[in-house]
Amino acid sequence: MKHLAALTIVTAACARPSPEPTTASAMRHPHHAPHSHDAHPHHHGAGHFQDPAQWARIFDDPARDAVIAPDRVIAAMALAPSMTVVDLGAGTGYFSVRLARAVPAGRVIATDIEAPMLRYIEARAQREGLNNLSTALGTEDSPGLAPGSVDRVLVVDVWHHVAHRVAYARRLAEALTPDGRVFIVETRPDAEVEGPPPAMRLRPETICQELAEAGFEARALGLSLAHHVVVEARRAQGSAGR
Repeated sequence: MKHLAALTIVTAACARPSPEPTTASAMRHPHHAPHSHDAHPHHHGAGHFQDPAQWARIFDDPARDAVIAPDRVIAAMALAPSMTVVDLGAGTGYFSVRLARAVPAGRVIATDIEAPMLRYIEARAQREGLNNLSTALGTEDSPGLAPGSVDRVLVVDVWHHVAHRVAYARRLAEALTPDGRVFIVETRPDAEVEGPPPAMRLRPETICQELAEAGFEARALGLSLAHHVVVEARRAQGSAGR
């Protein structure tokens, strides 16, 4: 009964987005580009992206800024300068480099299942002088993160590709510090923008319910983004080992 009650509370929280952050936190600084969904950098199965420089022209197109508002997404994460942050499914590093600049005394780990993408990010970090940006190769089943090592995880337009989301979310929970949070950004089901096919788009209530099953407390943030919804999640009290 307690588990069912938690699911009810979390789903209700997702149905009523929280107010958008104000003051300085909202003034701080998307993995969504105008491209075919089959060309998504996190499509199931590795080996699709052997020429990252070609994809960078799409994934790092400045036009993306208007679509996903990266500064507002990062502001909502309430980052501290010394935090360890993961960009999960980083592609060519659109968010990774922004996150690295937002935590100058911290560390950003860009993960992806595509090794060529990670090599591209490593070269980009060196080129842009971001010594706090590193990479880690993940798998479709695991983010490959050490337990209790991460303060924030950002997942942009990737979550709908995860085949076993509840199990994967449990692994993310294990990687978080006690005050750690996960931020999942997904294209709205009713968004008139290129992206996941309608059948693959996730409602915030669905994301929150799955996260609750994995031991999280989750809520949809009221960022009023034109095409995306942002869900914030943290481990529920007493969820360790769930």
